[in-house]
Amino acid sequence: MSQQGYVATPPYSQAQPGMGGYPAGFGSSPAQPLYGHYGGQPQSFPAPPTGLMKPVSSPSGMPPPEVSSQYGSNIQQNGAHPQRYPAPPAAAAASPYGQPPNSPYHTIAPQAPAQQLTNQMGSMNLGYEPLHCGMVCVSGQFGGQMAGPGMAGPFQGGAAHMSGPPQKKLDPDSIPSTTQVTEDDQAKRGGQVYATNLRGQVPPLVTTDFTVQDQGNASPRFMRCTTYSFPCTADLAKQCQVPLGAIIKPFATVPKNETPLYVVNHGETGPIRCNRCKAYMCPYMQFIDGGRRYQCGFCNCVNEVPAFYFQHLDHMGRRVDLYERPELSLGSYEFEATLDYCKNNKPASPPAYIFMIDVSYANIKSGLVRLVCEELKTLLDNLPREDGAESSTVKVGFVTYNKILHFYNVKSALAQPQMMVVSDTAEMFVPLLDGFLVNFQESRAVINNLLDQIPDMFADTNESETVFAPVIQAGVEALKTAECSGKLFIFHSSIPTAEAPGKLKNRDDKKLINTEKEKTLFQPQKGVYEQLSKDCVSQGCSVDLFLFPSQYVDLATMGDVPTHTGGSIFKYSNFQVEMDGEHFLSDLRKDVEKAIGFDAIMRVRTSTGFRATNFFGAIHMNNTTDVEMAAVDCDKAVTVEFKHDDKLSEETGALMQCALLYTTVSGQRRLRIHNLSLNCSAQLSELYKSCETDALINFFAKSAYRAMLNQPLKTVREILVNQTAHMLACYRKNCSSPSAASQLILPDAMKLFPVYLNSLMKTGPLVGSAELSTDDRAHQRLIATAMGVEDTQLLLYPRLIPLHNMDVASDVVPAPVRCSEERLTDAGMFLLENGRSLFLWLGQACPPELVQRVFNVPSFAHLPADLSSLPVLDNPQSKKLRSIIDSLLDQRPSAMKLLIVKQKDRSEMLFRQHLVEDKGPHGGASYMDFLCYVHCEIRQVLT
Repeated sequence: MSQQGYVATPPYSQAQPGMGGYPAGFGSSPAQPLYGHYGGQPQSFPAPPTGLMKPVSSPSGMPPPEVSSQYGSNIQQNGAHPQRYPAPPAAAAASPYGQPPNSPYHTIAPQAPAQQLTNQMGSMNLGYEPLHCGMVCVSGQFGGQMAGPGMAGPFQGGAAHMSGPPQKKLDPDSIPSTTQVTEDDQAKRGGQVYATNLRGQVPPLVTTDFTVQDQGNASPRFMRCTTYSFPCTADLAKQCQVPLGAIIKPFATVPKNETPLYVVNHGETGPIRCNRCKAYMCPYMQFIDGGRRYQCGFCNCVNEVPAFYFQHLDHMGRRVDLYERPELSLGSYEFEATLDYCKNNKPASPPAYIFMIDVSYANIKSGLVRLVCEELKTLLDNLPREDGAESSTVKVGFVTYNKILHFYNVKSALAQPQMMVVSDTAEMFVPLLDGFLVNFQESRAVINNLLDQIPDMFADTNESETVFAPVIQAGVEALKTAECSGKLFIFHSSIPTAEAPGKLKNRDDKKLINTEKEKTLFQPQKGVYEQLSKDCVSQGCSVDLFLFPSQYVDLATMGDVPTHTGGSIFKYSNFQVEMDGEHFLSDLRKDVEKAIGFDAIMRVRTSTGFRATNFFGAIHMNNTTDVEMAAVDCDKAVTVEFKHDDKLSEETGALMQCALLYTTVSGQRRLRIHNLSLNCSAQLSELYKSCETDALINFFAKSAYRAMLNQPLKTVREILVNQTAHMLACYRKNCSSPSAASQLILPDAMKLFPVYLNSLMKTGPLVGSAELSTDDRAHQRLIATAMGVEDTQLLLYPRLIPLHNMDVASDVVPAPVRCSEERLTDAGMFLLENGRSLFLWLGQACPPELVQRVFNVPSFAHLPADLSSLPVLDNPQSKKLRSIIDSLLDQRPSAMKLLIVKQKDRSEMLFRQHLVEDKGPHGGASYMDFLCYVHCEIRQVLT
């Protein structure tokens, strides 16, 4: 079956180069195409090698999206003959568009109004001169603010500047839909068993519910790739510009109905490894010579099999114990590590959790200190523990601080806790050895006594200044003294201005936005914090920061240590216990209880021909190969980029092995191994067929967020669009059957890439708007660094769920609709969530009986302004809505605070910035306009 993905004809895509002043949005096009990875050399576009012209079959075999009959001609399967399709009505062909955008970057003389449409669309030519395309690619009148993608210039749309009859609007349903693709994949692959026995197979989407059966390759929960068919040569990779990457989540949660990882113990000799490349025993090792030797699948070295490991081969050349040994038959498993894998060849100790509470005036006054202390009394019963263990072996310790630090001795033998004060923050030390880190069960009485006393002890404080770096330093020193790894939970309120190492000043400057120097706002202050990150990593000390700011705190710097130590950053601006308390406590509970490993080091090995060159994540790197993580939990992912260093062969494919050495919560040293095998092909069509858009956008987001530290945002956005245009132009040139240049042709597996990329360019970090807080932008940038594929997918395309006509009798969550204002209805009620924010939107004409059943007030008009929670009511609608919200909160890594938004209310602006198919409120194009812009760019690449 030959199907080429998504094809659209002129009404939608007739934009010629020049694009109605659009280059203003992205800077004028460079003379030589500026593309490649960040900082890469520009290349010209080579002619296609012969033999690359075969049509691509769709991996999922999905039909193109359905469209209304009037626009049936806009989309065609690219194997079909265009003659069968009538030309679309002339009315649908061009847009009564307004002037080009006013850009903050350069002014462009207004373009001459486009000529009147010819009524006959002879040979797909819309009667426009190529350079006077006033953005004819989309039909329909767009009034109001139009900003070019990624820029904030107002563009007053309107029909005044164009002659010609009024035009019909192009159907937005005719462009690729995320909700349609996820629904189709769920219908096709949902509820099924996905067996990992085939090399290079493309897994179901992250949004699909499926069960994994490990049969020799790691589950997609642990590893996903940007494409499952690598190009055979560096030249092909350079030509198509599709990044070759893997997103690895080594500790991903395994659902209850899937087998947990087996632990293999090879005794005192430790795990069996290849002598040359040090890869661990895995299904890609080939046993030869009657089973006495094996050839490594990664470097081809032939190794002796140790006597204790010898086993005979069957008539197929496979070991007869193949299925009894996880390391020979499974993609993922663990090895028990020997002393050789421990620090200083000494057994590891169980980790410790240290709770460090800022007791300055702001945190006491807001009630935060009391809230934390109350919660810890019960939360510490849920410290993480090994499966099957009765209690946790994680030790706990407590510190309070403002300008000085207070350490507490909570040894179980004491009747009362003892406080020790360190006021010299320049030379940080821990004033007590014994009694600081204790077992919670043994010291429960003393600890509860302490937690009762802390809020009262500091109740009358006037101290508003805080230190920050010395607090982290104290935690590292405590773990060093105890010779263990662990985590610091820091509850902090304000920018550290007290005289001490790591003192910060307010450097927030809105005048830098949209200038060359904007990047400095996101660069952490060097010096103290950089050294602290290194100290933390070498001790296996991870830092989780809970921030409660009421103004700027230089989050770019304060978040630097958490981001390099496998930690997390939580931010609650203008914290109020009654409004935000539950949100914060849910985050804290998830954070303390989640599965985690400490003092980890990860190495990604590959078979010959390619290697890992670049790593993105909450990690630290001392050299080019070892990924060091003070801790790694079930939500943290590392994105890896691969480059060729030789040819790859179609026969052997491309193999990768991720090995993670870490300490468990009970203090055991283990190796967790994930193996994955991919196909290789000399046909680019194979690569495009095996792409995974959700993994690709994860890679692009992380690369762009890193690049913005060194390049102006405008350049970063240009590179993103440029690389997208090159990926899609290469497909068009080498893999699709010939068609009119006015058609936009997208590979089936990448047809959603433009909607995600446009959404990425409208995110806070990349949009460059003075209306957004610098700390919020820095926060979003830092949390994305460690996100897995499902998190970035949801962040960039939120779920918009209609609730007004839900079936209360069914358990099913209503199907999401496209993320656009056009889908909202005045009489509707919608839930929107993106993994970080949760909104309940109510239309003005929402039926009074629905409002009564959900909120217990008679109508929309009676709803109070600052509602932040749903009443618990005993009726089917209320129960169903609350169960939907609970199930969403349960699935997401962080808690979300529910915001209830009334149509036409002030708070609606927050909600609208998540409608990613529309124009961004802070700048950025609508999906439709962006698709046209990309189409223009593709045509420029091709000409």
